Amino acid sequence: MAEPCNAHHLIPLSKGGRNTETILLHKVCHDKIHAVFSETELKRYYHTIPRLLEHEEIRKFVQWLRNKPPAFYDRSVKARKRR
Repeated sequence: MAEPCNAHHLIPLSKGGRNTETILLHKVCHDKIHAVFSETELKRYYHTIPRLLEHEEIRKFVQWLRNKPPAFYDRSVKARKRR
């Protein structure tokens, strides 16, 4: 089974980002980022991997995910309502 991956726009397109400003993320990580942050938060501060990892919830999630197989995908991660 291939790893489920998505392109993540470092600055959301709706907030002025460009298609060239993307990174490839595992789908579960991408979903978690969008469950934790609004698009405004992503644009204003959390637009790099180091800044995303400054956030305690994201850092703990990444530590937890490190022990999972590459094809792991937790469908229970639900996005909160965007602000």
